Amino acid sequence: MGRVRQEEGKEVEGPSVSLRRNNSSEDLPIEGEAGRGSGQKAILRRFVRAQKRDWAARLSELSAEICYKVLASAAWQEAGTLLLYYPLPDEVDVRTLIAAAFESGRRVLLPVVKGEELELHLYEGETSLTKGAFGIMEPTGPLFAPDNYHEIELALIPGMAFDGAGHRLGRGKGFYDRLLPKLTNARLTGICFPFQFLGEVPAEPHDISVHEVIS
Repeated sequence: MGRVRQEEGKEVEGPSVSLRRNNSSEDLPIEGEAGRGSGQKAILRRFVRAQKRDWAARLSELSAEICYKVLASAAWQEAGTLLLYYPLPDEVDVRTLIAAAFESGRRVLLPVVKGEELELHLYEGETSLTKGAFGIMEPTGPLFAPDNYHEIELALIPGMAFDGAGHRLGRGKGFYDRLLPKLTNARLTGICFPFQFLGEVPAEPHDISVHEVIS
């Protein structure tokens, strides 16, 4: 995949160079500290976690701005079946998008952790949520069968980092790595804060890239 469409935000210099914090003169050295692959991914995750701490006071404001961009996108306005996610405290808060889609009568799906896999279940309102694996709120609605995944038109995908080629860095558990290849018809939209959009994210040949990133 070539360069993906990216809404706002500026790339931070990626792997094999120094990563400079947005609001600090301190560099996080990458070159020479680890090779490509899992070691480099671990360094990037530490960098992103540090950025989140630096930006903690503005994460709510940034989340609102990102949600506004999603609502204004053609993909959002045209999709009838959407895969969203219930956010962790340090992720882009998309709860307003969940509510907006549900209240407009669209079919909203949220992930449920089952062993090493993500199942998709129907969201039936805030009262139908229960705390699941890793403390994430999960829907108790009916299972959305994998045979129907082709009906998903838009999927909002969280991540620790994305780059301009659509590569995604997750938290290291591989849940979305196993799910994304099954979403054959969905427009895959990465969702992240601006400081998570990096110049380069390490990727393997089998990795599935997103079609666009909104930050």
